[in-house]
Amino acid sequence: MNASIDIRRAVRSTLAVGAAAALLLGGLTACSSDDESSSAGPTTTLADDPATGDTIKIGFIAPEGGQVTVPSVREGAEAAAQYVNANGGGIGGHKLELVVCKQHEEPATATKCANEMVEKKVAAVVTPLGAQGAVMLPIISGAGIPYIAQAPVSQAEMVSPDAFMISGGIVGVLAAEAATAAKDGLKKVTVLIGDTGDAAASVKALGEPMFARAGVELKVITIPTSTADPTPQIAAGLADNPDAVTILGDTRQCIQGIKALESAAPDVQKYLIASCLDQPVVEAVGEEALSGAKAFTTVNLTSDDESVTLYRSVMAEYAPDTDPQGLGYLGYQVVMAVAEVGGSLPAGGVGPEQMKAALKSATDVPVPAAPGLTFTCNGKAMPQLPSLCSKAMLVSTVGDDLKFTDTVVVNK
Repeated sequence: MNASIDIRRAVRSTLAVGAAAALLLGGLTACSSDDESSSAGPTTTLADDPATGDTIKIGFIAPEGGQVTVPSVREGAEAAAQYVNANGGGIGGHKLELVVCKQHEEPATATKCANEMVEKKVAAVVTPLGAQGAVMLPIISGAGIPYIAQAPVSQAEMVSPDAFMISGGIVGVLAAEAATAAKDGLKKVTVLIGDTGDAAASVKALGEPMFARAGVELKVITIPTSTADPTPQIAAGLADNPDAVTILGDTRQCIQGIKALESAAPDVQKYLIASCLDQPVVEAVGEEALSGAKAFTTVNLTSDDESVTLYRSVMAEYAPDTDPQGLGYLGYQVVMAVAEVGGSLPAGGVGPEQMKAALKSATDVPVPAAPGLTFTCNGKAMPQLPSLCSKAMLVSTVGDDLKFTDTVVVNK
């Protein structure tokens, strides 16, 4: 499959791609297991390598304090910053000062945070989770400050020369699902998605060319979000017996969709994103309903890889009350990615121009806590969408104990 051709054609056909990605992010925020504690896996002793150079201010805009509030994302970022300063040698030797602003997932506070970053003269802004990029990015990039996120939500975040996306978001998910279906010899895949805004139309416009290029038929079924039990609609939509079904939505939609599949098509292959594998879903549908599913993620928190062990160790040391299996990894990943990129920074003063140059020269940088994933921010990872530094995804089989097995990197 030529994924880049599929992506180019899909993007040409829609201006609303951000809506689908926003839906995915909204699903993730809704199902955080911040209040849960769990035994995540082995940890290790952290090195003693303090930063000694001049301070670099990095802005951090967190979705917190409003209807959508995910404190674990900020806590993961703050833990990463403490690690970088005390144990990781700093950002190219520089001390890291994390300048935090909390936006409430609405334009007024998002605008306030963006302006605050400009006023405080940060060298870069990271905002790993949230749907206000189209509001914040013009203010931040207008001041010449690089804007870094985990995944794109708005179209602006996909194409701005001052934006750097560590993963491909919805584009990466759909491309990986198409490639996986083709590899496994599947012929028909169905997407279940809510009728919020134009998300379904965006997924259809993006996904159909990708799957067609892979020789797989894609069908998009729109589920009314106001329906208490969508089982009849889902069952009717599965009448043509697809080989796999993927659910794109929030916790409630994941629960409804998986329960409907267990009733209407118990043997169908499930393609699931992170929001459908979080603790509230597990408690509602049971582990058996998820066992054997294919997981499409940009993190593998059940791995014993060195990078994942480091993540658990940092969280245990600097954020012991934050569930390491929750969404703290989003803040951690982006801050640690900035630290990795910053290894090429000069010894003297560092501002937006130096940070931007370091980002644009980043090539095959390992994604923290995502064994096998890398990012390259020179605009060549996905030329049609130059802000995307990667289109790769981790594809795993969900084991009986909900641990990921047989993990492979797709579309690297």
